[in-house]
Amino acid sequence: MEFKINRETFLDGIQKTLGIVEKKTTIPILNNILLKAENNKIKIIATDREIILISDYDAEVSENGEITISAKKMYEMIREIQGETISFVQKNNIVKISAQRAFYKIPGLPAEDFPSIADDKDIPLYKIKGVVIKDLINKTAFAMATDESRKNLNGVLLEEGVDGVDHLLRMVATDGHRLALAKGLTSGPFLKTGKGIIIPRKGLMEIKKIIDENEEVKIGLHKNMFIVKTENTLLKVSLVDADYPDYKKVVSTEKGIRIVLEKEYFLHALKRMSVVSSERYGGVILSFSKGKLTLNSTNLDVGEATEEIDIDYDGEVIDSGFNVNYLIDAISVINKDNIMFEVGVGLKPSMIKQAEDDNYLCIIMPLKI
Repeated sequence: MEFKINRETFLDGIQKTLGIVEKKTTIPILNNILLKAENNKIKIIATDREIILISDYDAEVSENGEITISAKKMYEMIREIQGETISFVQKNNIVKISAQRAFYKIPGLPAEDFPSIADDKDIPLYKIKGVVIKDLINKTAFAMATDESRKNLNGVLLEEGVDGVDHLLRMVATDGHRLALAKGLTSGPFLKTGKGIIIPRKGLMEIKKIIDENEEVKIGLHKNMFIVKTENTLLKVSLVDADYPDYKKVVSTEKGIRIVLEKEYFLHALKRMSVVSSERYGGVILSFSKGKLTLNSTNLDVGEATEEIDIDYDGEVIDSGFNVNYLIDAISVINKDNIMFEVGVGLKPSMIKQAEDDNYLCIIMPLKI
């Protein structure tokens, strides 16, 4: 195999594989990417058996061939090497990489040892704006569970719905202490499964990496895999085979007392409270009273922080405690000027929404105070 390729293009292609290749594995070949050269195209393939990435890039191919090589080492070499064009030559599982006066020589493993990857060219895919998918991920991913044993919560639920005449995608994430839900308009039904699908955490993060929010992408389902296709890359993610909790019961519970807050001012006040938080305690007490919101965070190990904010409120005094980082996460992803804070009374959950629409909400359980 022999080819020449633009350095930046090649570096970008290899970088996309780094989150997929297995760092700790008993199968050494999964540390590698598969390179295929033919028809003046370079195909870069990576997999951990649960996620498959296939990218195609233009190249000047002198001799067809294929080889697997360490993704991490290849990336480090191409990143540090100088020059606009990379030359790549492979003979007998030895790879020679050069640019200008720099030269590397490293061993590879035979392509035959790499897991078989089906091409699946005839999968039906449907267009959607990249910004829609990326916004759904940004507004929900923070609420995913981190406990690997709860595999149904260690990812997001994606489902379709209809709002009047509009088709929409709904993405939901929860860790049991908070729940985030976001909606985005689409041009038509995509999943056609009759129920939602669960995309695992790792796969979701890889989807976010390859999507350009300024471009259209294609999505679809095939053999229990969620598929995303961009201009150069096809990503296939194995879905979680489990049932997702009935989140609609939580969303439709009794509403709290509604208070509109200026997003940026409230967010920065919360961040000032978080300065005195620690791993042992990250709570903040919000006290709502006539015309005023008082924030207080007291940590015996660090100190105390207090701040007052003027608000439009004329109801009873309400005191509620929250994990300050949960509030920051929920508010940071809102791209509107104001937020609607529905404060639950007692130990009932509270809800943070966008004041202007219902395309996003986050439900947060309170702390005992």
